[in-house]
Amino acid sequence: MTRVAIPELRDHLTSPITRAALTVQRQVLTCAREFLTAAGFMELQAPIVGPVTDPGGRGAKPADVDLYGSRYKLMTSAILYKQASLLMFDKIFFISPCVRLEPLETAATDRHLVEFHQIDVEMAGASRDEAIELAQNLLRYVVSGTANLRPDALEALGRDTGAFAGYGDGDFDRVTHAEAVRTLHAIGHAQQADAEIDWPGEAKLSAKAARPFFIVDYPKGSRGFYDRESETEPGLLRNFDLIAPEGYGELASGSERESGYRRIIARIRESGENPAKYQWYLDLLRAGIPASAGFGLGVERLTRYVAGLDAVWQASAYPKLPGTATP
Repeated sequence: MTRVAIPELRDHLTSPITRAALTVQRQVLTCAREFLTAAGFMELQAPIVGPVTDPGGRGAKPADVDLYGSRYKLMTSAILYKQASLLMFDKIFFISPCVRLEPLETAATDRHLVEFHQIDVEMAGASRDEAIELAQNLLRYVVSGTANLRPDALEALGRDTGAFAGYGDGDFDRVTHAEAVRTLHAIGHAQQADAEIDWPGEAKLSAKAARPFFIVDYPKGSRGFYDRESETEPGLLRNFDLIAPEGYGELASGSERESGYRRIIARIRESGENPAKYQWYLDLLRAGIPASAGFGLGVERLTRYVAGLDAVWQASAYPKLPGTATP
């Protein structure tokens, strides 16, 4: 893929590429809503600010706002609120806005925005396998629906829809985190065995793939405190990433959720954080939140993949790259 520079805002807004990309995005969201609604999910509106947010990872930080004299956070992810929402409905989703102050070096990855959106999905009583199946089927529905209903926009972008051939041929492959690390070591990439797959490593794995696949079983400590630890394989988390082929990289992350009050307290402390900052969430946990599984699927990243765009900022009308305060 060719790296392209962000043009002036007027040029970006009047570009036929932007118009076609956002036409694809609209169809992507229409298909996602159709699929999830037909599967019995209730769409809710995610909060934008709160006393605490997803602690994040890979160096990303939340942005603070002053809310009537209290320091609140813009949501980096709606994960805690997704779990809380299961007190109302067993199956929910958000199209949620997120703000993450990404490390400056991620501006060069073509995959990161400071302001973006996620299709956030959560199911009470579900397993990781059920969340993986749902993510797989959602992606299939979105890709096939967009290719069938907006071939004009994809053609305008030069997207080869032959890249989606074989989507219906069985389940997407799964590789464990340990297997992914071994593959990267075999090709000379120095991936840490106890950490998330780094951006260059993820790109290498993605570029080798002919169709989407899942990476599962990340090591404990590499992900958030809400990812449930395996009961049969201590030290491994019941989680996953959905990776697109062609070098596009991660589209979604998900897991079974930890819902035990004492276990969550321990996991928060293990991560070096003070449990007191999560008081509202812990109060709900103490009273009881359903065990669940779910995932967050990046809207702009998904649009980039389906549309075949060079960079994720092309899937946003008003893109904000790490280190850039405008537009």
